[in-house]
Amino acid sequence: MLLLRACIALGLCIPLASAATRPKNSKQTTDKTTPASVRQLMRSMSLRDKVAQLIIMPIYGEHANTRSAEFRKYQHLIRDLHVGGVIVTGHSLNGGVRNAEPYAMAALINRLQKMARTPLFVSADFERGASMRVNSTTAWPYSMAFAAAKDLTAVSEEGADTARDARAMGVNWIFAPVADVNNNPDNPIINIRSFGENPAEVSSFVQSYIAGAHSDRKNPVLVTAKHFPGHGDTTEDSHMSLPRLDADRDRIEAVELQPFRAAIAAGVDAVMTAHLAVPALEPDNIPATVSSKILTGVLRDELGFHGLVVTDAMDMQGLAAMFDTAEASARAIEAGADVLLMPKRAEDAIRGVVAAVTTGRISRKRLDDSVARVLTAKVRLGLTRKKLVNLEDIADVVDSPESDERAQSVADHAVTLVTDTKDSLPIRHPANTCLIALTEGRRSQQGIRLIDEVKKRAPGITTTVLDPAMTKADLDQVAEKSSSCGQIIAAAYASVNAYRGNVALAGGYPDFLNALIAGKVPVLLAALGNPYLLRSFPNVAAYVTTYSPTPTSETALAKALFGEIAITGHLPVTISGVAKYGDGIQVPVSTVVKGL
Repeated sequence: MLLLRACIALGLCIPLASAATRPKNSKQTTDKTTPASVRQLMRSMSLRDKVAQLIIMPIYGEHANTRSAEFRKYQHLIRDLHVGGVIVTGHSLNGGVRNAEPYAMAALINRLQKMARTPLFVSADFERGASMRVNSTTAWPYSMAFAAAKDLTAVSEEGADTARDARAMGVNWIFAPVADVNNNPDNPIINIRSFGENPAEVSSFVQSYIAGAHSDRKNPVLVTAKHFPGHGDTTEDSHMSLPRLDADRDRIEAVELQPFRAAIAAGVDAVMTAHLAVPALEPDNIPATVSSKILTGVLRDELGFHGLVVTDAMDMQGLAAMFDTAEASARAIEAGADVLLMPKRAEDAIRGVVAAVTTGRISRKRLDDSVARVLTAKVRLGLTRKKLVNLEDIADVVDSPESDERAQSVADHAVTLVTDTKDSLPIRHPANTCLIALTEGRRSQQGIRLIDEVKKRAPGITTTVLDPAMTKADLDQVAEKSSSCGQIIAAAYASVNAYRGNVALAGGYPDFLNALIAGKVPVLLAALGNPYLLRSFPNVAAYVTTYSPTPTSETALAKALFGEIAITGHLPVTISGVAKYGDGIQVPVSTVVKGL
């Protein structure tokens, strides 16, 4: 109790505000609402140190020898530059991505926090739980699966589980949920990361996620709605170029902004900007990230958001192709951003903003407002009292059986049967059925769980795993062998990946699949990911989608193929010319079992 009173006296025990406690228009600036400890800390900071607090740089969440170049880079960022935070990213290696391990990541984060004079934000893109960046954690499916399952409770549980896992491993800022409304089937970068095309439904899921993530007030995390003002109706990947949202103001108000309004009402802590042009809101052809009309005019003034505004990664070409790091950084802060995520070089970002403040382009008050928001958030997270995590506690939290069960339940209920002209499900003659997994390659584990689960149920089934690098001759040989099957199940993996530019089937898969469909053997196409694939292959005998390539979704598909679960999913999107929003053939368990 004495410790608590002392903590309150020092202004270091401010609880993380929730939807119920946070005043709608409470501004977190360098005025009387800013904790005294924050004002005191700001007075001790140089201009460069203040700017550095607004920068988050990437790290790999894995062991790094203290004499390695990688670790020395981290030391430079934290000890010399005093950056405000880090983001845990996947490690790209040999065409694949290597995720972190929980204990190694937490140990590294502890070591980095010990270096930091001011506690670090530690952020991560945990859109589908910690499993997006960390192995041995619950494999929640992609967001669209929750909407297909129509399970608001599950997404709240995902938010709570993700927050719990994050804090156990030292992560205190989650860059989720995705608040984009995916109403463009050709969107190459949002797709299944979105809850769907219905703004009201997306809003409900966003709010439920936030409520779940904020449910543990003793161990708070920051939660982020992204990508403002809405990235769902675009046809370009902002990692590669500058997309455009070509919609009028009324449409943007009714669709794109609705989930962000809902997120703000639910007490979301942060909003991430999008690197896309929005002519209806900003007539100049510049990204929203550097538009004061969008960040200050719309987000701050019209929507009344006073939390943290963080940019999307600043090394993406949607921004980096137009401005160098120094100029982009200055423009983003000038526009209303508080935190600069992943500039190409921290030194250049600091230099650009310092120069803008020194010349008067950015006022001292404007800079101090952002610094105050950053430091106040760190205080509210409790980082000034406890910035390290206990490694022994991780085993009690991460990858709990209860969380795994909940994630599997969502995946099971998300499976959606869109068409079935041959009464293909459940599989009635597995010995005469061929399963072909069209994986995305890149050293992925795709297909392994699916085939394992199928083999458990039908040991004699014929299975084949394809790679998009296979030649036409190789694919033709597989097609020839499949002509003797009684039924073909083509499990097509098509997930969202940066710098790819589309969510279509890779390599020679489209021609291969069309050749199978044109043959005499009925083809059941199972989309593990992009649900819009049916547009390209409308003549399949049956089409089922899981909205996700994760192991939980692979297991769910296997269960559905053999009639072990009811098929109850509904499309949260429209598949143009083929199926409407809300469609889904319902197959009750009793009917499935009777059919066997």
